[in-house]
Amino acid sequence: MQTFLLAATCALVLNIVVAGVRALRGPSTRDRMTALLLLSTTGSAALVVLAQAVDVPALRTAALVLVALASLTVVVRVTGERDRA
Repeated sequence: MQTFLLAATCALVLNIVVAGVRALRGPSTRDRMTALLLLSTTGSAALVVLAQAVDVPALRTAALVLVALASLTVVVRVTGERDRA
């Protein structure tokens, strides 16, 4: 089971790399923001799976913090766009 979890973590990290490339190349800021949200949610998923594989509960806490920061980023971005309109 641990091998499967580590393989799943590797697949998630590959997804993070692809989203990072998209965030750098995105034609608009909205595309970049979507890629950054994908990075944060996939990163938190990778942390949770890795926490289960290596039995380190602190990684779950780090994943929770990452999701909270991503949520805050979305709120700030949407509020900024609404104020401009």
